[in-house]
Amino acid sequence: MIRRTHGESGRRATARLRDLLPDQRGNATILLALMITPLLAFVGVATDGVLAIMVQSRLQAATDSAALAAGKIMLSQDAEREARRILEANFAPGYLDTMLSPVEISVDETRQHLALTAEVALPTRVMRLFGKEELTIAARTVVHRAHRASEIVLVMDNTGSMDYDGKMPAMKAAALQLVDNLYGSNETKPDLLVGVVPYVATVNIGSGRTNWLAPSDRVRTDPGAFAPSRWKGCVMARPAGHDQDDVTPAQAPFTSYYYASARDNAWPWVDETQGAKNNGRGPNLGCGPEILPLVAEKSRVKAAIEGMAPWHRGGTLGSLGLVWGWRVISPNWRGLWSETPVDHPVDYGHDRTDKIVVMLTDGENQLYDWPEDGAGPGGSDFSAYGRLHDFGYSTLAAARAEVDRRMETICGRMKQEGIVLYTITFGPEPSASTQNLYRRCASAPANYFHAPTNESLADAFQEIGGRLSQLRIVQ
Repeated sequence: MIRRTHGESGRRATARLRDLLPDQRGNATILLALMITPLLAFVGVATDGVLAIMVQSRLQAATDSAALAAGKIMLSQDAEREARRILEANFAPGYLDTMLSPVEISVDETRQHLALTAEVALPTRVMRLFGKEELTIAARTVVHRAHRASEIVLVMDNTGSMDYDGKMPAMKAAALQLVDNLYGSNETKPDLLVGVVPYVATVNIGSGRTNWLAPSDRVRTDPGAFAPSRWKGCVMARPAGHDQDDVTPAQAPFTSYYYASARDNAWPWVDETQGAKNNGRGPNLGCGPEILPLVAEKSRVKAAIEGMAPWHRGGTLGSLGLVWGWRVISPNWRGLWSETPVDHPVDYGHDRTDKIVVMLTDGENQLYDWPEDGAGPGGSDFSAYGRLHDFGYSTLAAARAEVDRRMETICGRMKQEGIVLYTITFGPEPSASTQNLYRRCASAPANYFHAPTNESLADAFQEIGGRLSQLRIVQ
């Protein structure tokens, strides 16, 4: 008799039970096939999704940088080009095989908000198996442009050399663009005041300010010695170092600029128009446009800029243009400029208000000697320092060096008071020494610009406008 162990009995029972059940191998294959499709889709979403997140993150960062750069020049035709340049510098073309679409920029009616949208197409790696060949990824940034409370003075060269090579129109266009950048579409903005100081070889304070003249000098200005003309408003440089400070007329009064009749300016036949150029005649020969002190209205600032023109004879005395820019912004002169609000200029060191001067020249400081007159009486044309010999020098080069020295003194004193100086040399004429003078005069090396061409001048003003703006991302 054969004995069966419990193990054998179990195996036989299991075998019989297996025979009774249906075969499951075909069902497992079907289930596996059904599971592969959603697994692949899940892997595709995960893989392409991770890539999409990487692209989105980099694109948004690049868009933020591009919007901030474009915001600095948002009213310029170059804004879109600059945005594209910055975007591609931070989001390399072809990154993860993406294709970048054209950048879209829009500026609102107030010219205070700029929106920039960038979009890329990202080819899929796995999801293309399911008919989704690319993902569209977009980033959008909105920046708001605001300004700190500011008192800003533009000190602009109006000498005869600006009459050539389109320099005067280029300077006016760049300055007008700066004003538009500051004001946007507004006629006024809270806590923004702007002044304009045109300068030649003297500065015009306005014919209505005879009370700033020494009492002994007032007699000849109305019309007095100026007949058959009248005093236009230009003044001489004050003596005893007061040509380099901001003390008031009560402390150091002025003397009227009076170009006496001589062989280089024979009158009483008078032609003091700007169009007469070097052939002008009269006691106001070489006297340029009047100062516009700090005002709130954009239209008045733009009118002053548009009214600038090249005035010939006398020379270029940037030191006097700069010191009058200082006087326009100096709190010591508060209440003296009738057009300026009574609480301005604010005190030095005001915690909420910046004092800013932007100064431009297209040449060197000099006393000019009209070539057709040779050495001229007194060695040069007449200027706010008189003629060359009145100034105390025998050569034009020595006089130029002294004017440069005085200008550098003025720059230093203004910076000590916390005034921010931006300086620009314009065109091919400023020498290396003049460029260095203006570089030293600026509040920082980055505040100095050399603009050899009309196009680069526009760029310099745009850069300054961007520096004066406070941009922040609001969306």
